[in-house]
Amino acid sequence: MSYLQNGPTRRPASDNFDVACKVMLLGDSGVGKTCVLVRFKDGAFLSGSFISTVGIDYKNKIVDVEGTKVKLQIWDTAGQERFRSITHAYYRDSQALLLLYDVTSESSFENIRAWLAEIYEYASSDVIIMLLGNKADLNKERVVSREQGEKLAKDHNVAFMETSAKSGLNVDLAFMAVARDMKHRNLKRPSEPKFNIEQYVESQREKPGCCS
Repeated sequence: MSYLQNGPTRRPASDNFDVACKVMLLGDSGVGKTCVLVRFKDGAFLSGSFISTVGIDYKNKIVDVEGTKVKLQIWDTAGQERFRSITHAYYRDSQALLLLYDVTSESSFENIRAWLAEIYEYASSDVIIMLLGNKADLNKERVVSREQGEKLAKDHNVAFMETSAKSGLNVDLAFMAVARDMKHRNLKRPSEPKFNIEQYVESQREKPGCCS
């Protein structure tokens, strides 16, 4: 399978999608990147222990955005330092980066700034960046507040939400917001306003415990 190159791609209708988007999941090892991907792709939760991602892996999912079929090619990356050079090679061709931390791990949150520095160095200037505070269902173990995540996202002008691969909180929203942004970038009519992903996420996201 060929990799996506040089930005979003339009494909013939015979390929069963209209727009393609390469999405990367980034963040420290153990923050739940693989679990978030499996929740979105298969609607399942990886409970118990499983083998951490080695290097990089990906899955495809085609979603419908107002009649437009958007193919998300989602790359799951290893968070360990020894795999960083591999990850860097994939930054440039990505149209969206979902950067995860674990709300029960202060170190994973503190390392977000280092991840952002890498993004600014290696990714394209117009890449979509979204910050996700994962494992939001673990309230008793939480050490990073939602307000801390919101402030960090605001400081870097990126969209933010808390997610839970276990409950499904905001997982679909994260990927669908990216798909919606890509649809607007590719198919926006001159009369349509520019899509603001930060405002869209703010209006659509659920907060942990609001529906329990």
